[in-house]
Amino acid sequence: MPLTEGRYRGELYRALNPVYAREPLSGRGAEIYGGRFNVRGVPAIYTALDPSTALREASQVGSLQPTVLVSYRADLGPIFDTRGGRGLNRYGLSDEALADPGWRATMLEGRVAPTQELARKLVADGFSGLITRSFARGTSASNLNLVLWRWAGDGCSLQVIDDEGRLGRM
Repeated sequence: MPLTEGRYRGELYRALNPVYAREPLSGRGAEIYGGRFNVRGVPAIYTALDPSTALREASQVGSLQPTVLVSYRADLGPIFDTRGGRGLNRYGLSDEALADPGWRATMLEGRVAPTQELARKLVADGFSGLITRSFARGTSASNLNLVLWRWAGDGCSLQVIDDEGRLGRM
């Protein structure tokens, strides 16, 4: 596991909507629509530690639509680890609240979901992102996501692996 002492160093994967494939470092889709760990208006990049988890994440709501699978080289920190519950307890959240599928309905009602509030607190405390299990259909505790709110500068580096410039040709 490439997470040591609050830093993540290694490869990450993301299944992008082709609309955002030319800007794989923008966080724009999450900024427009919001997500489990970000409110609308806050950019975020949702990645996975393996390609199959990234694909499962991309097809959470219905069938898998056209997708561009992107990989990144990452050196990021500090990263908050949600696994094990100890850290979550400090922020007043439980594993059950983390997994609650009701976050989307809460957001659509115009309210802030508990997981989005957790993210707001973590950002305020200086975290670049968090590592958590995937809650997409068909995943288990071994399928992990890394959600990022800061991925450039301040000791963070996230680089798209595109040695042949394929994304620029889309």
